[in-house]
Amino acid sequence: MIPLYNEEKVFDKLVQRLTAVVESTPERIEVVLVDDGSRDLTSARMHALALNDSRFKAVFLSRNHGHQIAVSAGMAYASASNAVMIIDGDLQDPPEMVTDFYAKIREGYDVVYAIREKRKENVVKRALYWSFYRLLRSISDTDLPLDSGDFCMMTRRVNEILVSMPERSRFVRGLRTWVGFNQTGIAYERDKRQAGDSKYPMSKLFQLAYDGIFNFSFVPLRVISRLGLYTIVISLVYLSYVFFKKILGYPLPTGFTALIVAISMFSGVQLISLGIIGEYISRIYLQVKNRPLFIVKKVIVNMQESDG
Repeated sequence: MIPLYNEEKVFDKLVQRLTAVVESTPERIEVVLVDDGSRDLTSARMHALALNDSRFKAVFLSRNHGHQIAVSAGMAYASASNAVMIIDGDLQDPPEMVTDFYAKIREGYDVVYAIREKRKENVVKRALYWSFYRLLRSISDTDLPLDSGDFCMMTRRVNEILVSMPERSRFVRGLRTWVGFNQTGIAYERDKRQAGDSKYPMSKLFQLAYDGIFNFSFVPLRVISRLGLYTIVISLVYLSYVFFKKILGYPLPTGFTALIVAISMFSGVQLISLGIIGEYISRIYLQVKNRPLFIVKKVIVNMQESDG
């Protein structure tokens, strides 16, 4: 399954390579394309393709729900009996690896994920990705594999378990690791985007990072407790220092500089603490609303169009 958002420029090349894979593979392959509320001609191209080729299923979401939700929608509409593969539509992840993935599935693995050995992106992005994966692994209670994105293949059973999870702030690669089963990785060199612009600006990358950290780690809350303990200790030490200086008759510092510094430091700690707590509370708030994860506008399967 492939989530798409404003991928008009790369769509023809994507379909060309997918068709070649489908025709060269002895196994029956169904390609599920998910339109995540595109504003260009992506949805029209998907519509025409699915109506003329029964090997392609098109799922149209009612609006732009975000990449991780679109991935989850595609997983929900995948009807494969053996395995489900997740791949991005920008062709940075080669669809031709389906044979390598499926070979591992036939060996008995339940999840086969791709490990990015090299990335053909700018230095800043590469550094941020490298740092994020190592930070997340160091603070997470789940043993998340390094440099592994959503590009993977999983058995039907694992796919159904992931679809059944009701979490709204989705971090699919983390959920995939959390479910367990027999998992393995395949190293590959990630290609550059074939056409168009990245649909993951820095703001969305940071949001994805937040979802990964706050969904799979309680360390931020523990940091708050430690900060509180440290500030109390520092305050007691400074209070003892001032008290003994007064007893011994030393002149105490005058003015408000020390007071202003102390107030600013403690206020900053409090605001950071409230922000971290707010991240967890906001996720609880969204979850308890119990709204559907996504809304499907229409589906085209076997060249037949129906409402979602």
